[in-house]
Amino acid sequence: MSVKPSTPITLGVIIGNRDFFPDKLVGECRADLLEAFQKAGVKPIMLDESTTKLGGVETFQEAQKCAELFRKHADEIMGILVVLPNFGDEKGIAETLKWARLDVPVLVQAYPDDLNRLDVARRRDAWCGKISVCNNFYQFGIKYSLTTKHVVHPSDPSFHTDLLNFMATCRVVKGLRNVRIGAIGARPGGFNTVRYSEKILQRNGISVVTVDLSQILGNANKLTAADQSVKDRLDAIKAYTPTGRTPDDKLVQIAKLDVVLNDFMAEHSLDATAIQCWTSLQQNYGCNVCTSMSIMSENMLPSACEVDVTGTLSMYAMQLASGSPSALVDWNNNYADDESKCVLFHCGNWAKSFLPDIEISTAPILGTSVGEENTYGALAGRTPASPLTFGRISTDDPKGIIKAYVGEGALTDDALNTFGNRAVAQIDNLQGLMQYVCRNGFEHHVVMNASKTAGILKEAMENYMGWEVYSH
Repeated sequence: MSVKPSTPITLGVIIGNRDFFPDKLVGECRADLLEAFQKAGVKPIMLDESTTKLGGVETFQEAQKCAELFRKHADEIMGILVVLPNFGDEKGIAETLKWARLDVPVLVQAYPDDLNRLDVARRRDAWCGKISVCNNFYQFGIKYSLTTKHVVHPSDPSFHTDLLNFMATCRVVKGLRNVRIGAIGARPGGFNTVRYSEKILQRNGISVVTVDLSQILGNANKLTAADQSVKDRLDAIKAYTPTGRTPDDKLVQIAKLDVVLNDFMAEHSLDATAIQCWTSLQQNYGCNVCTSMSIMSENMLPSACEVDVTGTLSMYAMQLASGSPSALVDWNNNYADDESKCVLFHCGNWAKSFLPDIEISTAPILGTSVGEENTYGALAGRTPASPLTFGRISTDDPKGIIKAYVGEGALTDDALNTFGNRAVAQIDNLQGLMQYVCRNGFEHHVVMNASKTAGILKEAMENYMGWEVYSH
C-alpha cells in the first residue's frame, strides 16, 4: 500500500528517552527526523532541545510539557509520531498522549541496533522498548499504528512509505470524523439497497444534510440562459468535456442545475453529495445530472447516484487515502467466462480522471422508460488499465454498526463493447468476494479508486474509527 505525498500535514512528535541510555542518540535522532520529514512533507510539532533534555520525553514533568505543546497546536495536529532512538520511557510517552487529549492516530517507530555497536556508548534496546510502549498504549486505551519493520531507521525507504501511509491514514480519520454529506432528494422507490441510518452515521461524526429535490429543481427553473451564473457554468462544462450531440437547450438545463447544486453545497459547507436521479430528474426536469456529479467528483467533492449516502462516504474515504478522485460503480456483469474479471458500469457520472475519452451523451437504459431525449447529461467513456482499490462502507442497522470491505486489483484494457461509463476489473478470488458481498448484505454499488490504498483504509476505518472491516 502506498500513496504519493499530498499536501503537507502536521504531526506531533514525541522522542522517547531513558536515563541509562546514551543521550546523544536523541540528538542524532532529531537530525534524522528532520530529513525524513522534509522528504515526506511533514510539519513537525516537537519539543525544543532546551525545553527538556535534548527535546526528549522521559519524566512526567517532561510529558506534561509535551502535552501542553500539543494542546496549543491541537487544531493543526492530525497525528502523533512516537520515535524511540533508545528504549524510551513508556510511561512518559503514554502520559503525554493521555494529557494531550488529541484522539488522533499514533505511529510508533523504533531504531535498530548495530550488531557491531552493542556497547554501553551506542546500545539502544529500542526493539524491546517499542513493545513496552505499545503495551502501555494498550493499557491506556490509546489506539496506535506500527511500522512495517519492527525496528527501522528513519532513512530506510520502508519508513518513508510507512510515513506517507500514516499521513494518509490521518487524512482519512480526520475527514471521516467531520464529513458533511448532502442528501439531495428522496431515495428512489425501487432502490431499497441504498437505505442507510443517519443516526449511526451521526454517532460516528458523519453529518447528513437533506433537501427535497423539488426545492433544487424549483430554484433551477427560476434561472434563465441569460443569467451570468448560468453562462459561467455553461462555459465551465464546455471546458470540462466535449458536449457531443447534446442540444444547446439541454446544456442550459444542465448548467442551471449545476448552479443550484453548487450554491447548495456552498451554503451548507458540504464535502460530498448523493443525488436522486432515477427517474424523477428526467421526468420532472428533462436531463441527467451526471455531468455536474462528474465535475464535483473530479474537484474532490464526491457525488453519488440514487441518494447513496454511504456510497459517497466510501468515495470520500478513498479520495482521502489516495489524494485522487473516486467513482461509484455497479458490480454489473460477468466478463465472458473469466471468473477473475467483471464489468463495472454506471450511466455516466465518473470523474474525468477515469474517462480519457469523455463526452456528454445520453443514458440509453434509462431512456427506454423516460425517453432518451430526457437523459442528456450522462457521460460516455471507457476507463483504461490502471491500479484499482475497491470497497464499500455501509451502515448495518440491525447490528447498529458501520461495516466495510476493501481490496485491491487492477483495471484492464480488455475489449468491452457497450455504452455509458465502463471498465473491466480483474480481482483475485472475485467469486469469493461476491460471496462475501452477497452473504453480508452489501449494496450493488461499489467504489473504485485508481490507487493501491486498501491497507490505509483498513487501518483508518478498523483501528481508529472502530468499524468492522473485511480486507479481501
